[in-house]
Formats: sequence, C-alpha cells, structure tokens
Amino acid sequence: MKKTQFIPVILIVLGISASTMTFAQTHRGSHSGNGPVTPVELGDIIVNLGVGVGADYKGDNYGTAFGTKIALEKAMWQAGPGVITIGGELGGSFYSGDYYDNYHAQTIVAAVRAAWHYGWQVPGLDTYAGVSAGLGFHHYSYKNPDYSHSSVIPAPGAFVGASYFVTSNFGFNAEAGYDITSVQIGLVFKLN
Repeated sequence: MKKTQFIPVILIVLGISASTMTFAQTHRGSHSGNGPVTPVELGDIIVNLGVGVGADYKGDNYGTAFGTKIALEKAMWQAGPGVITIGGELGGSFYSGDYYDNYHAQTIVAAVRAAWHYGWQVPGLDTYAGVSAGLGFHHYSYKNPDYSHSSVIPAPGAFVGASYFVTSNFGFNAEAGYDITSVQIGLVFKLN
C-alpha cells in the first residue's frame, strides 16, 4: 500500500470509530442486558498471534510476502459499550523472490498499538479497529549484482479485526489492514 493510499485508510478507520463511539455514548445504559456487549472487559489482557500476507513498508517487495505478528493489549478504558486497549506488537514481513536472482527482503517491526473493541451482542464475538506506530528494521539483498542494504524506517499502521472466543479465554482471530501484516489469521488468548 502506497503512502498516499495509507492516509485515506486511517481517516476512514478513525471516522468509523469516532461515529460509533459517539452513537454508543448517546445510548448509554443499553449495556445492561439488551445492548451490545464485548467479551473484552476492563483489565483483560489480550494476546493474539497470527500469520498471513506481510505488509510492504518500503515498496521493494516483488510479489507477496509472508508475515507474522504477535500483539499484547490491556483493556484500559470503557468507551460506550466497548473498551479501548493499549499495548504493543512485534512481527515481521519476509519475502524471497525472483525479480532479481536470490532476492530477499525483510522488515522486522516493533510498535505500540491502540484499539477499540466492540461485541455486537454476539456471544464470543469481539470486533475491533485501531492504529499502531513503531519502527521497522528493514533489510534487503540480492545477487547479480551483489547488493544489500539495511535501514530503520517509520512503521505506522491501521487495522480492523475480529476474534471469536470458543471458550472464555481462547479463540480464533483474523486481522486486516496495513500493520506488519496486510491480512492474517491466528489465535487469540484472554488473560483476566
């Protein structure tokens, strides 16, 4: 995703989050039994890990990269019927291709992230949207001619996701956006 495409994605995610939170604040009290609920509650710690398609931070990947990410968040504030989580994430995007002979690229990212979680009155369902900011440690190399380069780059991100808890503390997770991975599936754990 190019930088010029990244800004509208952030604005859309923030707009949807703001309008949903405004709606939720005008309908307080619906949280008691017949309103939307979320399986993520204040004080919970959420850990999700997944694999999928890696994000291309530098624009020098040729084809589709493999990506993996682990994120840890704590539910800090009540925001209408949902909660806001703050935490961190670590992961990488890796590519080997044939655009150049023996071409390899990887970006390892460490970032902070924040998300708003909401449950839609579906038992076990947690949906969320958020943003991240961190640093990427980018390296690429190829032969013919021999060349390699390393750099530290900014690594902003925006994402949406959903988790389905099959027990009170374990479930499955999917996430999409521009945040270490473009699309990923994996597991989620909730620690109380």
